[in-house]
Amino acid sequence: MPAITTHILDVSGGAPASGVTVALDHRAADGSWASVAEACTDANGRATLLQSEHPMAAGDYRLRFDTGAYFGRKGLEAFFPEVVVSFRIAASGGHHHVPLLLSPYGYSTYRGSK
Repeated sequence: MPAITTHILDVSGGAPASGVTVALDHRAADGSWASVAEACTDANGRATLLQSEHPMAAGDYRLRFDTGAYFGRKGLEAFFPEVVVSFRIAASGGHHHVPLLLSPYGYSTYRGSK
């Protein structure tokens, strides 16, 4: 089933990052961004932003992670108050998993698998 999902690991604490708000946007033909979905990571740091029985449109997407609020709840200052990860879906359909490894002063991402 076509989907866009994410998983966040807080490497500074060695645990999943729960309660992080994540927004999914899609770039329109005119170059503007349109909001598609928003979710909050669960206790395992996972969120499903889009899941459909129908193929999703090819094109540019971005995930916006509210990392400032997450670290603020932990009493920590975050150098990156928001992490934005842009990616391209070349063909419609498929499962697209975009994990985030996170700390207050850095992050890393990659194309993951389910």
